[in-house]
Amino acid sequence: MAVLHYKKGDEVVVLSGKDKGRHGKIQKVLPKDNAVVIEGINLAKKHAKPTKANPQGGVIDKSLPMDISKVMVICSGCNKPTRIRRDRAVDGALVRICRHCGRTLD
Repeated sequence: MAVLHYKKGDEVVVLSGKDKGRHGKIQKVLPKDNAVVIEGINLAKKHAKPTKANPQGGVIDKSLPMDISKVMVICSGCNKPTRIRRDRAVDGALVRICRHCGRTLD
């Protein structure tokens, strides 16, 4: 299991594949699979049976996991896709830092 630099709620851009260039927020991080689920990206049609939560049933769009190597975090300070550097803060905690502008992402 690798150390992932991505967290739920991070704004990311897709680097390759059918959704190349699209932006979205991370809904779920799957460290065992080295994957992330991004809101509204990598959609697939799934057939759902009627349930109490969804009495109509039918065909729904579902976001599927995407490999972590296909996405890059967008820095909130400089609005550019960036790689992440990790350093120790004054209090000793690890913080994620933008490689372009040097701002913390946490």
